[in-house]
Parts: sequence; C-alpha cells; structure tokens
Amino acid sequence: MLFKYKAIDGEGSNKEGEIDAPSRDAAISGLQRRGLVILSINEEGSKKSIFSITFFDKVSNKDVVILSRQIATLFEAQVSALKAFTMLAANTENKLLSKKLTAIGDDLQSGISISGALAKHPDVFSDFYINMVKVGEETGKLNQTFLHLAEYLDRQYSLTSKTRNALIYPAFVIVTFFVVMTLMFVVVIPKLSSIILDSGQEVPVYTKIVIGISNIFIHYGFLILIFLLLLGIWAWRLSFTERGKQYLDSLKLSAPAIGNLYKKLFLSRITDNLNTMLSSGVPIVRAIDISAEVVGSRVYKGLLGEVADGVKSGLALSVAFAKHDKEIPGILVQMVQVGEETGSLGSILKTLTDFYRREVDDAIDTLVGLIEPVMIVVLGLGVGILLVSVLMPIYNLAGGIS
Repeated sequence: MLFKYKAIDGEGSNKEGEIDAPSRDAAISGLQRRGLVILSINEEGSKKSIFSITFFDKVSNKDVVILSRQIATLFEAQVSALKAFTMLAANTENKLLSKKLTAIGDDLQSGISISGALAKHPDVFSDFYINMVKVGEETGKLNQTFLHLAEYLDRQYSLTSKTRNALIYPAFVIVTFFVVMTLMFVVVIPKLSSIILDSGQEVPVYTKIVIGISNIFIHYGFLILIFLLLLGIWAWRLSFTERGKQYLDSLKLSAPAIGNLYKKLFLSRITDNLNTMLSSGVPIVRAIDISAEVVGSRVYKGLLGEVADGVKSGLALSVAFAKHDKEIPGILVQMVQVGEETGSLGSILKTLTDFYRREVDDAIDTLVGLIEPVMIVVLGLGVGILLVSVLMPIYNLAGGIS
C-alpha cells in the first residue's frame, strides 16, 4: 500500500512524500527509522486507477539489469547495502522501482537480509534472482553475484527481445494481407462484379465463388466481425487460465517454423540458468526447481519438475534428461553426461548456452529471411487471383462488344 506523509526531520525541516509499506504501522515504523517526526500519514494506494497500475507502474527487465549493475558497482566500491539502496532509490527515474528500493532500504535498516527484503517484491525480483542473492550473502561475494545476475539478465533480455521482434514483422505482414484481402472483397470486387452480372454473359465458376465470398463479406461482415471479436475475447480470457497457458505453450513448440525457434530459446534459458546457479554454489535440485519457475514454458516447467524428482531419487542429470527425448535433444544429453563424467558440468552448460544462443540467432535470421519473400508472393497471388477472377469476364465482355 502507498501512504502519503507529512513529517519533520531532525533539523526541524518539513518533509512530504510517499512510502510503500504493507500496513500503516509498517509505514510509520519506516519513517521513524529515518528520524522523522510524523505529522500526518494517509493511505493513497486506493486512489490509483486500474489503468495506471497496469500500464504505467511497471519495472521492466531492462530496469532490473541496470539496477543489478549499479548495485555491483556500489558494492565493489565498499558502499554499504543500506546506503547503496537508498542512493539508488533517490536516483532511479522509474517511480515504482524507486518506491520498492525505498521499502527495501527500510527493511535493511530494520535488520532484514538483502535476499529477504528483495523477496517481498516478487513482481520485480524472481525466485532465481533472490536465490542467487542468498548464495552471494552466504559466500560473501555479493558484488560478483549482482554482476553475474546483470550479465545473465542482459543475455536473456537480449535473446528474448530479438525473438519477440523477429515475430513482429511476420505478424504485421499477415495482418496486412487480411486487411488488403478484406478491402478487395468489400470495396473492389462488388464494383467490378456488378459490371459482369449486368452484362448477362455466362459467369465462370471461379468468378461466382469470388463474388459469393464478396457478398458474404458485404451482407454478413458485421456479424463476422462480432464473432471474431468474441473469439478474440474468449482466447484472451483463456490465456489467463492454467489450461489455456498450457495449451498455448504446447502450441508454441508444435507450430510450424517457429516451434523449433521456441524450443532452442527455452533450452538456452535452461542451460544458462543451471550454469549460473551451479557456478554460484546452488544445489543441483534447487537449481532445477528454480529453472522450472523461470523458464517461461509450462511444458518445460513440468519436464524440469520430473527431472528434479529423478535427480532426487538418485538419477544422474543426463539420465533424467534422457527420459524426455522429444523436448531434450540427444546432443544436450550427451554433453551433460560428458560434463558429469569429467566433473566439468558448469563449463559444459556454458558451452551449451552459447551453442543454443547462436542457434536461436541463426533460426531468427533464417525465419525473417524466408517469411518476407513468402508473404510477398502469397499476398501477390491472393490479390492477383481475385483480380483475374473478375477482370477476365470483363475482358471477354469488352472483346465481344468490339
């Protein structure tokens, strides 16, 4: 909850501001720890609109990457954790992140560990992030931990952004194709078809089909639009259910062309997560469990859950992976087995991460390179077939008149 306060500091100056806290008492305690005498404090969180909360109050992955690098730099300079988070809260442009950093600073001042303070904000810091910080606290290498986190998040952000951006162009071309075809059926075809029908000549079958489709769009277009809107709303609502998310994740992996791309993306995340955590001293079972939570696919989340159970029962990681030959390729199983036998599993996972990252890059370049000419050809053929279907009878009519 967000509280707006008025207070006086130790020098007698008036202070006004906002503090994010789970309760009014927690907000008061946080302000008093700063040495402030509270004049008034009121809850402001309820005045926020749903729109502003949903679309404007957001901490992006890029913000967390930059924050992690800043924390690592400050820790490297021997700045205390409390001072580091206080400085960052005061100098962060993102207002929501600033409020969360202020709350983290208050928790640190009250004696809570850094990982414990971060754990109160799961919408910003993932389970993976928090466990890595916890390991850093235990080993006394927090500056290296935050630097590793920044590098890891930067890699994942770059890879995910490139994949998402690669799929935007095909989506745009497909939408353009349907818009152009719809305009052809609604605007162009009716004007040309009236000339053909008024001539009284025999109309070819393919022209009748095109004219029939055009009539459907004209007379029932509004109903079709309503149906598509309702279908879109239903699909959108379904995507928020566990069943819908499972189906969509399965669809991503089975879809032509992009299915292989998503598979390599998820494999890259798994190997990168495991490498980062195992290198930092996280137990392998815990590393697998955390990877399952952050991999971003219900399919691979369930798979990793079964792998974790297998490792708990005494199976080697490679053997547990081998039971899922459909989702886990043989090369990955063999490489992990080599890493286990030679005691260099961390370096093997890093090699696999680099390999799958290059595979994703190559798959994206290939996909973009193929989709552009294919969609142009399909768009051209579609428009060409429509025009030929109505222009040929008109041409024949003109030839008959002459």
